[in-house]
Amino acid sequence: MSKRRRAREMAVQMLFQSDLGGSPLPQIFNNFDPANRVDEPRRRGAAGQDAAAYHYGRSLVTGTLEHRDEIDRLIREQAEHWRLERMPVVDRNILRLAVYEFLYETDVPKLVVLDEAIELAKRFGSEQSSRFVNGLLDGLLKRHEFPGRMK
Repeated sequence: MSKRRRAREMAVQMLFQSDLGGSPLPQIFNNFDPANRVDEPRRRGAAGQDAAAYHYGRSLVTGTLEHRDEIDRLIREQAEHWRLERMPVVDRNILRLAVYEFLYETDVPKLVVLDEAIELAKRFGSEQSSRFVNGLLDGLLKRHEFPGRMK
């Protein structure tokens, strides 16, 4: 699994904890920090990969939360007949993460962000999550001009 995919998985889980449980970020970050994990044996090289993914994931979470009002506004505008507060927590946070990447991670192609969001929805969401996430993000890409490249 690539560092960025692992980072996105961690980021979705961290955003979920923040959104649903209201846990403070330092506590959430501490729970995910590989330096604090003693529950799994360390494979050679895995510790460095986990640390790199953790730091990237942490930056995604921080950025997503710093820009949450803007991100939520874009999602609300696109989500016809869906109130953000009524969306499943997992889907809502996958969308937030992807929209953050559309706006601020300009080195990542938008179609890669879209594909990664769909994969996250398949892994963590319900049966309908991947279609919902795909439709909403595809609509955003068609309606808005985001910085960076598509492919």
